[in-house]
Amino acid sequence: QVQLVESGGGLVQAGGSLRLSCAASGRTFSSYAMGWFRQAPGKEREFVAAIRWSDGSTAYADSVKGRFIISRDNAKNTVYLQMNTLKPEDTAVYYCAARKYFTSDVVSRDGYDYWGQGTQVTVSS
Repeated sequence: QVQLVESGGGLVQAGGSLRLSCAASGRTFSSYAMGWFRQAPGKEREFVAAIRWSDGSTAYADSVKGRFIISRDNAKNTVYLQMNTLKPEDTAVYYCAARKYFTSDVVSRDGYDYWGQGTQVTVSS
């Protein structure tokens, strides 16, 4: 059974940093893509970043490009989202997700097979 468990959320002031972690278990993820999505109250769940597990290729939403960095640790089966220069508009529940293959539609939540439970990130102004 696949499990994705997020951690690392919390309350931070604008301009600060947080690192989210997503521990993956239950299968071999070498051919998978891992994504981070977020959902603010009253808004749709939106793509943040994705990484191809095999070679570390990445994709980012324009809103976080240059501020967030997605990475993975193969030995720990863990994906990270380093969030820097946080803004109040980054406040949301952040979800980790997994899908087969890193393709051009990696930004769409519809292609993801597995989801974590989410972790709250709150950025105060």
